[in-house]
Amino acid sequence: MSLHALHPIIASTYQPHALHGADRAWAETNCYIDVWIEVLHAQGLNPLACLPMVFANDFDGDQWTFYKPPHEDLFALYGIDVQELNVWRGLLSNASVQLGRGRLVLTETDSFYLPDTAGTDYRTNHVKTTIAIQEIDIEQQKLGYFHNSSYHELQGEDFVETFRIGKPHDATFMPLFAEFVRLDHVQKKTDAELAAISLPLLRKYLARRPRCNPVSQFLPVFINDVERLKEDGMAAYHAYAFACLRQLGAGFSLGAHYLRWLQQNQQNQQNQQHPQHQTLQFDAAATEFDSISDITKTLLLKTARAVMGKKAVDLAPLLEQISLHWQQGMDALDVSLASLVSQVSE
Repeated sequence: MSLHALHPIIASTYQPHALHGADRAWAETNCYIDVWIEVLHAQGLNPLACLPMVFANDFDGDQWTFYKPPHEDLFALYGIDVQELNVWRGLLSNASVQLGRGRLVLTETDSFYLPDTAGTDYRTNHVKTTIAIQEIDIEQQKLGYFHNSSYHELQGEDFVETFRIGKPHDATFMPLFAEFVRLDHVQKKTDAELAAISLPLLRKYLARRPRCNPVSQFLPVFINDVERLKEDGMAAYHAYAFACLRQLGAGFSLGAHYLRWLQQNQQNQQNQQHPQHQTLQFDAAATEFDSISDITKTLLLKTARAVMGKKAVDLAPLLEQISLHWQQGMDALDVSLASLVSQVSE
């Protein structure tokens, strides 16, 4: 018997959200936000509304913020309630109970057994990642799950290993972290309604942004890191690129998409309620954040060449450009939001 939280989904015909389209600058960002983009999309909910948290992204000393949609935002926007799953019986048993109650299960797992990572980690590397379990069929040993940029299926040995079926009791094995997602309060709001909720969230995360330009703080650390990576090799580079450069570039790419969506839908709402007022103009800020994304892609490639070639390459000018775009983008956001406040007070 198949248990599924949503309607049955066929992996071969599933259409990912446009944020994961072939024309995107970053096909994948990080496993957690990518999963949520598709989980929301599969329910007919617009994931763009939950992205303002990226504007609080910071350089945290050894990584850029691994940004995630906060649970309180998911509830405010969509009525989705996320709670920790106590995996006390084992993941298969506990996840089956939750799916039987119409709840998705997000869990950390090993990419080694995920066939959608073929060419990178599948049957090659043991790497922790997050999936959202949508369907379990114990008899057929089949799992349907959201991961990275789409929806996938696995079965057979991958199913057995993912759920550790038949493994002898191991007192040293620590279950990976899991959450269950209550969907009984989900509300499908219009984009205009979502924009009205999301705008205050944008203000909240802008208030939490770094006090100092984080790209400027990243620059000297990055220069030293590249020299160390030349000695450590490409495996270390790929881990570093994911923790730092991808989170920087992909995060602000999502931010640019978010701002254009918010402008369009705030404009529609404002035209209805206050047609005499000017609408928010986020184009300037979005352009600055797109530039961060584009230059970081270039930096990613040049860093890889520097690590492989072990030659001296001056990468500082690229980071200086990114630093300038971060500052100009944040300044443009401040101006746009200040103009809205002045209009409301009139």
